Amino acid sequence: MLVAVTQAEWVPVASAQAPARGQASAQASAQASAQASAPRTHELPLTPENVHWGYYDPRLPAVLHIGSGDRVRVETMIAGGLTRVRMAGATEAEIPESLKRVETRITERGPGAHPMTGPIFVDGAEPGDVLEIRTLGIEFLHPFGVVAFSPGGGTLPDDFPYAHVQLLRWQPGADRVQFAPGISLPLAPFFGSIGVAPPPLVGRISSKQPGWHGGNLDNKDLVVGSTLYLPVHIKGALLSIGDGHAMQGDGEVSGTALETSLRGTFEVRLRKGARLRWPRAETPTHYITMGLNEDLDEATRMGVREMVDFLVAEKKMSREDAYVLCSVAADVHVTQSVDQTKGVHVMLAKSIFK
Repeated sequence: MLVAVTQAEWVPVASAQAPARGQASAQASAQASAQASAPRTHELPLTPENVHWGYYDPRLPAVLHIGSGDRVRVETMIAGGLTRVRMAGATEAEIPESLKRVETRITERGPGAHPMTGPIFVDGAEPGDVLEIRTLGIEFLHPFGVVAFSPGGGTLPDDFPYAHVQLLRWQPGADRVQFAPGISLPLAPFFGSIGVAPPPLVGRISSKQPGWHGGNLDNKDLVVGSTLYLPVHIKGALLSIGDGHAMQGDGEVSGTALETSLRGTFEVRLRKGARLRWPRAETPTHYITMGLNEDLDEATRMGVREMVDFLVAEKKMSREDAYVLCSVAADVHVTQSVDQTKGVHVMLAKSIFK
């Protein structure tokens, strides 16, 4: 299955009259200069050299350098590696060799469970800037995924003090998967974890908990066509991507989505001096702010406060009007109720603004 969004590109129309020799030389020089500075498309395949497993770390060397406006095609490996995949019944013939190589060669893992592809150094990025990461396309690396829960995990750990794994397969190119007889679910792939490195004084952090660096946001609305905004904390930002999901419900209550391996195409732009405190996002139809805290009430307060701040800064509203507008027009969703840090995202429809 390939999900993609295209952007119209402006193409100059050729003149019907041939230019003079000097004019042609000037045009050729200008065209060469434009091509030299034009955004590029990079490839970041799933190889052991391109993966760090279970953490974000400001000391990691970059595996790729890109410029603002460049596009990068990134391959990622299923969270938790291949143990659950094999336990759930996937055959060796089904599992791509690239996943097996990463599983075998990456021995430094944790404390999180996510193989992360990267980090990507964004030229010119500095603390106080913001990365704008637009998801242009998503493809599956294999037509199956795993749903699971573990003892002590999920929203109901006392109700399910044992482990369970289940493999779901779908046909290549399909847009739905059969969960059980009579239950068909729409595939809506997205990346659960997109994040930047923390500040050097913080050092290595787990890939499990989301935070001001982004990371394991598990926001199902960050599908193709969405844009994620992340504050930059170190030079180059060091962007990493992973935790592919074929679909997920708000809350991710058992502790997993339909976990899979994805290839994503992203456009990365640098917003100098934009200064965000927390991740934000938008879709073609909605603005999204986020709250992240171990206490769900506090996460809700953070998400609503961020939306109020957004409306004051971007829509030039008073704080009082912004707060009331959130009450009558915004929707507060529980992004995830697991992973220790709870997530809330507040969605406000763009259509209410003329």
